[in-house]
This record gives sequence, structure tokens and C-alpha cells, in this order.
Amino acid sequence: MEKFKDIPYARVDPSRLTGRMREIGERMKRAESFERFDRAFLAGLEQERGLNTAYTLAAIRNSMNVGDAFYDAEIRYYNREMPDHEAALKEIRRTVLDSPYRAELEREFGGTFFRDMESRQRLSDAAVVGDRVLESDLCADYSALTANASTAFRGRSCGLYDLLKAMTVADRAERKEAMNAWAALYESLAPRLDGIYDRLVHLRAGMAEKLGFKNYIDMAYLMRQRYEYDQEDVKGFRKQVLEEIVPVCQKLFDRQARLLGVDRLHYYDEAVTSPEGAPVPIGGRGDLLNAAGRMYRELSPETGAFFDFFKEHELFDLESRPGKQGGGYTATLLDDKAPFIFANFNGTSADVVVLTHEFGHAFQSYLCTRTQKIPELFDSPGEICEIPSMSMELFTYPWMEYLFGGKADLYRRSHLFDALQKIPYIVCVDEFQHRVFENPDMTAAERRAVWRGLEKRYLPWRDYDGNAFLEQGGFWMQKLHIFTIPFYYIEYALSQISAFEFYARMKTDRASAWADYCKLCRLGRRLGYTDLLREAGLSNPLKDGAVKRALSGILEDLKG
Repeated sequence: MEKFKDIPYARVDPSRLTGRMREIGERMKRAESFERFDRAFLAGLEQERGLNTAYTLAAIRNSMNVGDAFYDAEIRYYNREMPDHEAALKEIRRTVLDSPYRAELEREFGGTFFRDMESRQRLSDAAVVGDRVLESDLCADYSALTANASTAFRGRSCGLYDLLKAMTVADRAERKEAMNAWAALYESLAPRLDGIYDRLVHLRAGMAEKLGFKNYIDMAYLMRQRYEYDQEDVKGFRKQVLEEIVPVCQKLFDRQARLLGVDRLHYYDEAVTSPEGAPVPIGGRGDLLNAAGRMYRELSPETGAFFDFFKEHELFDLESRPGKQGGGYTATLLDDKAPFIFANFNGTSADVVVLTHEFGHAFQSYLCTRTQKIPELFDSPGEICEIPSMSMELFTYPWMEYLFGGKADLYRRSHLFDALQKIPYIVCVDEFQHRVFENPDMTAAERRAVWRGLEKRYLPWRDYDGNAFLEQGGFWMQKLHIFTIPFYYIEYALSQISAFEFYARMKTDRASAWADYCKLCRLGRRLGYTDLLREAGLSNPLKDGAVKRALSGILEDLKG
């Protein structure tokens, strides 16, 4: 395999591929034995793998520079062509679902594979092809708008990530100034962001109606492949968070205010757990990568082998820069079984979170692509796939001295608290989206009012120090997931509870916890959500009492 920058890109025409897939579908219909059916079926998956790889490569390079006209055009091309191709695949999926060899296929690939196929059948329809194209274009517009946003701050041009970094320094006046500049930048974008989101909400609600769903919430739950729980289960989980986690966070933030010597904690103080400011990793990107390599080689033979593969082929883009898409993610080039890490380093402890969180995603992909037979089984269910990433953040705690030196303890304590206090924010985002799609005709002002009301419920410590835009509910629009991956967010909270459970286990029997962690990574989508939890020795976070039990494993550490 070449280094990532040298991998050649060639467009794959979905319409031509559709013709080949139809030929394969006919071979499947005529197959007189399971062996012939299986060979044709796997040949079809091979064709799809090539298309997926080409699209993923174009998408990564587009996110590296949203102003690159070539890759922007390629992504828009796929966004136009893929819905037609997806609609054409319905016939092939129907052939598989109705096959006399279905029992043999289920033994080979597992029942979840067929549930996924049935859900795609339900969601694929010619009536929404044009809507999906427009949805993709609107998401691209959001990414481009936020990636190119900048403002003047203390004599230099700063993007959104630069301002977030400034909100972690020891100087409180600079933190406040950075928050106000950050809020002002979003306020300047707000009319366009509100417009994009309003169109997305109505578009998504319209698609749900065309496909016969009660509302977009029901459609989104099926898109997210939530087969084993429903809205009432999620509502119950939010209630657990409100009762068990919010009061703990309130006490910890009150203690933080006393440590910082301030009468009242403001938003720009939340990330600062010590009077000298948030812990900052040692050195630049090269130093961090070298320290991470040492850490992963010592952690386990599996992580050491993967890190060497990852670094040899330069499967990463880590620095923040103008024109680069915000956020972070891991994507897999299926042809090479090679995960790629995309991030926006800004010189804060968040860079170390990237090297552990996204590395956990990439490690899961690395193990699973070498274990499972077909790409459809490489990705875990959403509630599971965040467990490898969040647990890796905790499994690497013993090596934080390599990355933070004498501030390693401060990092561990602040990171553990950060992981906990994000859960109320996550459920806030989740309930916000439920409320929006229960009433898709809300105005922008009404959406802001809903958000601010939910903030006061789930984040009662949140104080914007009089910033009018944020006090009126403007904070929600900084969350990429709300725009581009609707309803994919509660998974982070469910996974964090499971990661806390792994954390408690690793303190008493690290070898057993690590073995179960690797087992979970290798299983991919072979099983459904609850069965995967069971295989890894984890409890179900949606069950009453699960959140309280998970907290018992971390509260002692947070007292320090």
C-alpha cells in the first residue's frame, strides 16, 4: 500500500456499476446451489467495495480542503448519482432477502446483516432520490461555511478552533474575549445557518412523509438501525442522566469555581480545571506522534502493530488550517483495509483526545477488517462503535506522562470529568432534535428558545456571562451532528457509560478487560447491540440503574 497522499483516485461511475450489479442479481436468481449464489453475492459486494473506496477517498480529500474545486465536484457528483444507484440496489437486496438460501447466509453473516438489509429496503425509494441529493448539498454548504469562517482576535485572523483554544488559557480575560469573539462569529453566520437548517428540517420531514413514517424521528431511528430500543427507552436514559449525572456535575463545577477563585463559573471557565489553565500536551505534532507510538507499542502488541501501519502509510491529517472542514472522524479505505484519521489539532489537550479517541475507532476498524468477511460487518452498531474510541481514551491513562509530563494527573482528572459532563450536553442535543422534529415548523427563534430551556434543565451550571447571542439559545448551531448526522449523538452517551464500565474493570483486571475490548472490536456488526454488549461482558446502559452503577467506578477518581 502507498502512503495516503500517493493513493491514486479514479472516479467510479455508479450508473455503470448498477448495470453490473443487475447482471450479478440475475446470476443469483439462476443459482442452483448455495455455493453459486454465495459466489455471485460476494462478487456484488466486491463491486460495491470499490465504489465505497473511491467515494471515501474523495470525501477525505474534500474535507482536507473544502475549497478544492476538483474534490468538491467529485463529492457533489456522487451525491447526485448515488441515490439512483441505491434505488437500483433494492431489487438485488430483495433477491437476497427472498432467497431460498437465506438460512445459510444468516449462518455465514449473522442475522443483523439481514435486519440492516431490510431497513435499507424500507428507506430506499425513488420518491426521495432528489431529496437526498439536496440534503447532501445542504450538508456540504454547512461544512464549507463553518470551515471558512474566521474573525480578527488579538491582532490575528482566527477560525473557530483557534478561538476554542483561546478559551483554555490561564488568563480569564482572554478566555472571555475569546468566547465573545467565538459567539460573534457564529452570530454573523446565524442567518445562513438558520436558513440551511430550516431547509434540512423541512426536507427531512418531507422525506419521512413520502416514505410513510409518522415523522422524521421514526425514520431516523430506523436509519440509525435502532432495532432493540425506541424513543421511550431513550427518554428513560435521559431521565437517568438528569437524576444521576447532572447533580454530580453541578457539585464538581462548584468545586472548580472554588479552585479557580471565582464567584461564579462562566462558560469560558468550564474547560479550565486549574488556576494555571488547562493541561497542554508537550511539543508539536511530531512529538505527540512519537510519544503516541511509544505508548501504543507498550500498551499491547495489537496496538503497536497498528500504530506502525498507521504511521508508515501516513493515514492521518491532524493540523487545523483555513479551508479545512471542522471536527474529526475516522474513515476506512476498504480496498486497503486502511483506516484514516482526520482531526483539527489546536495545541490543547483535545489533541491527545484525538490520538486516543480516533485511534480507538481506527484500531477497531483495523482489527475488524482483518476478522470479518464482508464490509457490511466491519462497522459496529452506532452505540457500540463509540465504545472502542471512548474506552481507548481510558485504557491509555497510564501513559499520559509521555504526553503531558508532570501535568499527567491534572489531565487524567480533568479528562475524566470532561467525559462525565459531556453526557448531559449529549442528551440535551438529543432531546433538542426530538423537539425540533416533533414540530418541524418552528421558527429559528423558537428553536433557540427550546435549546435554552433544555440547557437550563440539563446544564444548570451553564452561564454565558451576559453574551446575548448565547443566552438567547444560539449555542446549538455549533454542533455539526445536528446538521449533517441527525440523531446520531445519543450513541456517545450510551458508549461513555460502557467505557466507564470498562474503566472500572481495567482497574481490577486489566488483562481481562483488554481481551474483551479486543473481542468487541473484532466482532463488528456480527451481532446486534445487546448481544455485543453481552459478548464484551458489559451491561445495557438503557436499563434502569445502569447509569448509577457506571458512576460508582469513577467517582473516587474524581474526588482527587
